[in-house]
Amino acid sequence: MTEPAPLLADESAWPLLPAERTWGAARLTLTLVTTAAATWLYLIGESVGGYLGFIKGGFALTVGCMIGMLLVLLAAGPTCVRFGVDSIASTKPQFGSRGWVLPALLQAVSIIGWNSLLIIFFAKSAVQLAVALGLIDSGSRSAALVPLLTLFACGVIFTALRRGASGVSLMSNILFAHVFVGLWMLYLLVSHRWPELMAAQPALAKPDRLWNYTTGVELGIGSTLSWWPYIGAMIRMAPDGRTVVLPVMLGMGAPVPLLSLIGLAGVLVLKSSDPAEWLRTVGGPAYAIISLAFVTAANFGTTTAGIYASAIGLRNFSSLQRRSWTTLLLITITPVALVGIFIPELFFAKFGSFLALIGVAFAPLCGIQIVDYFVLRRRRIEIRGIYSARPEQPYFFWQGVNPAAVLALAAGCGTYIALLNPLTFESRGQYAYLTASLPSVAAAALVYYFASLLVIRAGRGGYRSSGRASHER
Repeated sequence: MTEPAPLLADESAWPLLPAERTWGAARLTLTLVTTAAATWLYLIGESVGGYLGFIKGGFALTVGCMIGMLLVLLAAGPTCVRFGVDSIASTKPQFGSRGWVLPALLQAVSIIGWNSLLIIFFAKSAVQLAVALGLIDSGSRSAALVPLLTLFACGVIFTALRRGASGVSLMSNILFAHVFVGLWMLYLLVSHRWPELMAAQPALAKPDRLWNYTTGVELGIGSTLSWWPYIGAMIRMAPDGRTVVLPVMLGMGAPVPLLSLIGLAGVLVLKSSDPAEWLRTVGGPAYAIISLAFVTAANFGTTTAGIYASAIGLRNFSSLQRRSWTTLLLITITPVALVGIFIPELFFAKFGSFLALIGVAFAPLCGIQIVDYFVLRRRRIEIRGIYSARPEQPYFFWQGVNPAAVLALAAGCGTYIALLNPLTFESRGQYAYLTASLPSVAAAALVYYFASLLVIRAGRGGYRSSGRASHER
């Protein structure tokens, strides 16, 4: 029987060696900016624009996004950068050598959901662009092109990712210019409609101004917490933490509030976050065509990074460790293609509810990882234990599962829902003073800490080990 071809380093979930981690600060920043800049930002801006005006909304989003990005960096960043592993591998010291499947499931569902949304956005925008250029007529026939264009987009992404992480970087190099197009669109609306923008009143604003502002911050925190599934696969390619911090905060965190201003300004002035609609009003058909071209291209960077991160995450399953890279890409991209081909409209209608429920889990997950790494383990990680499920290994806990992590995750999710209903945005208690995400992080961290004291007393989890393999490399 023919031996399987050896895996390339950036196509495996094994720790990357220093010589394999070749992304400097510039390359990492470019990739993260392109990953962050997608049409989902218009939806975030539209949501904030329902509660806050342009200046206050932009400020609240910026504060929230920086907080959320810092939490993600503190949670997954240390282990991912230190050892060159992905986000899923970084959860094994907390959830166990089998319990990590729970965050892996959250990652898969979140990325599949986001990617499906962005691919459908691409297909719809491409159809609108073709109609605007006179290439096709509007109507039911044009709508029938959405599944075909979805399949085309998946094919392009699959082809790019055959190159592994280099494919993500290549896509970023090609698409980086679209970020400047987005800034140009923002400039057009602000410069043409500034008086109206300043006078615009949010449609859903409540009499309690603190509640409105807190909700803007909460939306920013939740938006950047959703980068947790992506971040490990990107920053593991960098050589050290000093190379990572600024690119993550400025390259992945800052573009979210900045480009969300497009949707925020659009919904306040023209009651639409779709730039193609309001650019037609501001500058005529030519500007609308430019906007549609921008929207069509914008989603490829995020989707490519998401598919790559999901494929690397699948490598953590022992049954998939020796599968070909092509097989993993097909496993990851097939659900996205099926959603876009068969149920694009239904998915669009239900996406908000789906995403809200999934996103609740990332806040407590960050709290668990932060307190485990910095407080309980004091930055000592047994890297060999991450890749073994044997009972004698430190992260076996009880049958491979750490009950403290599961309990803390449930407590964090319960805290979030107790303060804020993610479907209706009805709040309770001290939400207006605390947000929902931050108490969720704190609750999960506290429950994990005290539950882990019992785990440590039982001699499980490797907390008392010397940590010989954890020293900085």
